[in-house]
Amino acid sequence: MDQSTPRRKFIRNTALAGIGIGLTAAHLPALGRPLSRAGKRVGIIGLDTSHAVAFTKALNAGDDPAFGGYKVVAAYPKGSLDIESSVKRIPEYTEAVKKLGVEIVDSVAALLPKVDVVLLETNDGRRHLEQAIPVIQAGKRVFIDKPITASLADALVIFDLAARHHVPVFSSSSLRFMSSAQEVAGGKIGKVLGADAYSPCALEKTHPDFFWYGIHGVEILYTVMGPGCRELVRVHTEGTDVAVGTWEDGRIGTFRGTRTGKHTYGGTAYGEEGDAVLGPFEGYEPLLKQIIQFFDTGRVPVQPEDTLEMCAFMEAADESRLTGGGRVSLAEITRRARQKADEKLRTIS
Repeated sequence: MDQSTPRRKFIRNTALAGIGIGLTAAHLPALGRPLSRAGKRVGIIGLDTSHAVAFTKALNAGDDPAFGGYKVVAAYPKGSLDIESSVKRIPEYTEAVKKLGVEIVDSVAALLPKVDVVLLETNDGRRHLEQAIPVIQAGKRVFIDKPITASLADALVIFDLAARHHVPVFSSSSLRFMSSAQEVAGGKIGKVLGADAYSPCALEKTHPDFFWYGIHGVEILYTVMGPGCRELVRVHTEGTDVAVGTWEDGRIGTFRGTRTGKHTYGGTAYGEEGDAVLGPFEGYEPLLKQIIQFFDTGRVPVQPEDTLEMCAFMEAADESRLTGGGRVSLAEITRRARQKADEKLRTIS
């Protein structure tokens, strides 16, 4: 994503210093520098989401030069263990990828020797840390589908381990790579003065509210605003959530999550040189192209501090709801998560 030097400095300063996200500047180049060209054998962990089937169909068709000859060769189906809506998909999606020439294996350990790079597609963010650890320790580049985890603490652990092992990792919603959002992030309307984003926001009791599906709209918001949110408040009703974030420089960004009406994705960005409509959703192909470039080069298209602050934003939204719409500091959310992450890191060899 083409961003100006001042904007990049702002992102790094606010994300690393402003809320103390916990990654040092020395860590970040290690995650993003080009490494030797990886092989093209792709492995999938988790066949409980339609993303796994869609990615396999696109890559194994072999007719798009943008995908560089990468092919899904093996998959481990599990996957969610106790989320019924996800678990029930596993047999169907397993059969679908088998028909596309994918070998099904019975563990992550069995998968890793067969592949060069990994798509971690498990729908349940609670399992991502557990499943990412052996991938990172094996030195495999890995894309982790949304949500990166079900907590900021687990996300911090993943990026800390990735830095420790010098393994590039990134996570993203496909909504980040809508052309309209990328154009705004690239300067189409000048400096972004504020933004409103929206998406469906179905809730799942095992995850903090926005992590499960509202993350799509949160990702749109952060794509155009960048990190640097200081605090937020949330209004919650049965059918709608609205989170209002105040950035360090005084800008305001909002996320509206809906559970009634037509399910759409989009928003509006307000810039120094005009406003821009964000949307419509353009499918998975733009994200998949970014993943393939990442596999090729080791350069992450989404910086760790962006992803980590989104997690902090979503956890702060949960806390605001629990306090009846109270104002919540992202710095405090991050401080507590950092303590939990450090405790978990001490148990990982």
